[in-house]
Amino acid sequence: MKDFDIIIIGGGPIGIACGLEAQKKGLSYVIIEKGCIVNSLYNYPLNMQFFSSSEKLEIDNIPFISIEAKPKRNEALEYYRRIVTSNQLNIQLFEKVNAIDESNDLFLVNTTKDTYRTDNIIVATGFYDIPNKMNVPGEDLEKVSHYYKDPHYYSSQKVAVIGASNSSVDAALECYRKGADVTMIIRGPEIGERVKYWVRPDIVNRISEGSIKAYYNSNVKEITDDEIHIETPEGNIAIENDYVLALTGYMPNFSFLEKLGIHLSEDYKKLPSYNPETMETNVPGIYLAGVICGGMETHKWFIENSRIHAPMIINHIENKIKAQKTTVAN
Repeated sequence: MKDFDIIIIGGGPIGIACGLEAQKKGLSYVIIEKGCIVNSLYNYPLNMQFFSSSEKLEIDNIPFISIEAKPKRNEALEYYRRIVTSNQLNIQLFEKVNAIDESNDLFLVNTTKDTYRTDNIIVATGFYDIPNKMNVPGEDLEKVSHYYKDPHYYSSQKVAVIGASNSSVDAALECYRKGADVTMIIRGPEIGERVKYWVRPDIVNRISEGSIKAYYNSNVKEITDDEIHIETPEGNIAIENDYVLALTGYMPNFSFLEKLGIHLSEDYKKLPSYNPETMETNVPGIYLAGVICGGMETHKWFIENSRIHAPMIINHIENKIKAQKTTVAN
């Protein structure tokens, strides 16, 4: 059994920021990450460029120098990795949390490799692991993916891209430029308003000229081995198809939060309950940090506006530990 003041679940940018703050305060901690360092960023598309500028992705005032104002995925990987290694953060990689139980007013964290004991848990697990499913026949076919990595794979193939967000638009443009026959299937009447401002005109123009086919106000009804069936305003149609990139967004692991006893709002947003001044949830000793705080509103929190969670949480924990020590001393 290993004892720590704080256990941080999730080794993304905000989890790392929490580790840095704990280390500065002299608090014992461990970051538990089920994959590699900043695992979600690692699984982003190879050529992804952030919407935020590099200084807005900085944590702990450590400068982030990038070639362009808005850094690429590989630059972010290098930045956060160097922070972890240079500061010798206590991080356990490729270790998954299986269960969290309470015993004698302490949390017991059981993982695939060890068991830990703590008074305080910070959940900074993000939302990139669970895709929003379309729940249509054929979604489980091998040719369907909810993640996109590299356009080369889809060269000379008929590719359907589902969605109109940044990830969908990037995939459609990159695959088109690598020689794929791209069709976009979009639930709304236009390309998403939050698409990166320097990319949106590009996709709109490619659709206008016919280089990329787009079906607006449309939904996927079924996917077969060689076709995709679409419900459009003009009626149901079927088009030839080799691959489907269902980039329909992602969601936090709500079942994990519920098992911890964290209350979620009863509407579709499923907003978790927490104190906005301390980030402590309705379960004393359990805190939330980063994008997971937004529930289904995954566009609400980013690295740039959730960096503040780390000092808020660690300051609260530090003051709580000091108060406990004072009480014991008296």
